[in-house]
Amino acid sequence: MAKTLDRSLGDSLSVEGAAVSEMLAAALDRVAGVVRPEPLLESMRYSLLSDGKRLRPVLAIWCCEACGGESSMATGVAVAVECVHAFSLIHDDLPALDNDDTRRGKPTNHVVYGESTAILAGDALMAMAFETLGQAYGTSPMCGRMVVELANATGAAGMIGGEWMDLDAERKLLDAEDVERVHLGKTARLLQCACRLGGMAATADRAQMAALSGYGKALGLAFQIADDLLDVTGDPARVGKRTGKDAESGKATYPGVVGVDASREKAAALVTGALAHLEPMGESAERLRQLANYVIDRTV
Repeated sequence: MAKTLDRSLGDSLSVEGAAVSEMLAAALDRVAGVVRPEPLLESMRYSLLSDGKRLRPVLAIWCCEACGGESSMATGVAVAVECVHAFSLIHDDLPALDNDDTRRGKPTNHVVYGESTAILAGDALMAMAFETLGQAYGTSPMCGRMVVELANATGAAGMIGGEWMDLDAERKLLDAEDVERVHLGKTARLLQCACRLGGMAATADRAQMAALSGYGKALGLAFQIADDLLDVTGDPARVGKRTGKDAESGKATYPGVVGVDASREKAAALVTGALAHLEPMGESAERLRQLANYVIDRTV
C-alpha cells in the first residue's frame, strides 16, 4: 500500500494550492471587468474558488518544473485545467446526471443558484479555460497544440465522452476492462492532459512528454479507483459528499466489479507503473513520485 503523505509534500501541496487559488481569483476578476450578470459570476466563483485539492493545476506546474521550466510558465495551463475541472463538477452534480446535493462539504452549485444558472456557469468556465490558454500562450508556437490537447481531453474523446459512458453503464453488467474504459475517459484523460500541458509549457522534449503521458494516464486511473473506494469506505464528513451513492446508482466502479481488496491492488499496481514512467526524469520528478503515492493513500 502507498506510504502516508509526507510533511514536506503536504506543505508543498498547501502552498501550491493557495497560489493556484490566487491565480483563479485573479482570472475571475478579469472576467468580472467585462461581464455584468452578477449571479452568473457568483455561480462561477462559487465553484471555481471552492476549497479543493487543486490536483490538476498543481500537476501541471510540477510537470513543467520537472521538465526544466519555471512555475510561472505554467500559470495559464493551471488556470485552464482547473476551469475545465470546475465546469465538469458543476455539470456532473446536476439532477440530470449524478444528482448530488453536496460537493466539498457545501451545497452543490445548482442547489444554491438554480439549474439554469449552474449550467451556464459551467459553460462559461469551459469557455474561460480556452480564453485563458489563448491569452497566456497566444504568441507561442505551442498555443495551437495546447488548445487541441485540452479540447481533446475535455470533449467526446475525453472527459465528456467518459461521463456519457459512465451514465450509460449504470445498472449494466461490466467487466474490469469496461470499467477502465469509463475511468480513462471521465477522469484519467484530464489528469494526463494537465501533465502534458505542463510539459508543453516547458517545451519538453519527446522523451519527457512520453514519460509525462504514461505517468498521467496511470495516475488518473489510480485516482479514480481511489475515489471509488472512498465512496465505499470513506467518511462522508471527510470526503465532503454523500458516500455509498455509486452502489445505489449502479455505477461502473472497480469495487463493484472486482471488490475492495482487488481494487486496492489495482490502484497500487497503477502507481507502480506511474513511477516507472518517471524513472528517466531522475530527481527532477521527485514531487511527482510522492504525489502518485498520495493519490491512493488519501482520505478525501
